[in-house]
Amino acid sequence: MKRASFLLQTARLDKEFTLDEISKKTKIPLRYLQAFENETQAGFPDEPYCSLMLKEYADFLGLNSSELVSVFRRDHINKTANQNSQNYFLSITPQFTYYLIISLLIILFALYLIFEYIKFNRPPVLSVDWPVYSKIVEIKGKTDSESTVKVNQSPVVVDQNGNFFKKLELSTSEAKIVVESTSPAGKTTIEEKILK
Repeated sequence: MKRASFLLQTARLDKEFTLDEISKKTKIPLRYLQAFENETQAGFPDEPYCSLMLKEYADFLGLNSSELVSVFRRDHINKTANQNSQNYFLSITPQFTYYLIISLLIILFALYLIFEYIKFNRPPVLSVDWPVYSKIVEIKGKTDSESTVKVNQSPVVVDQNGNFFKKLELSTSEAKIVVESTSPAGKTTIEEKILK
């Protein structure tokens, strides 16, 4: 199977033309004529100029220009397309961008679900401001807003910020106070102190 470069060079040599002569008569730059005959793909002009120059070169030599351009495309354009398809995997295309965004959204959603699962299943945070002993003490503290709080087994109201408050009347000189916070998942955190 003959290549376009072989057909061009053979026809030029048969007619005893030099590349300089053809360049002057056709106004095709010498470097492109050399690239066509030497198959220097990096030296080819961009399309559509490449096909147009090749057609003019073939017409000048008396060759069937449409057939020669077809042979040239078979030899070089398809090769370039194959190289581009191999580099396609590494190139950023709209399809690649779409799959990248969808993948990132799935990963972010999975991370959100994991975070919520861990948050739901961990014991609640509990901090208590312990009062100084007196007959009536005020127990204040903070916990997770979804948790329920009990002070000495007595339920306490938790506001939307997780703050709670309870007044207790102590009957003895030494009292044990137990503050218990329970999450919706049933996990419990307990703080206790003996007031003297």
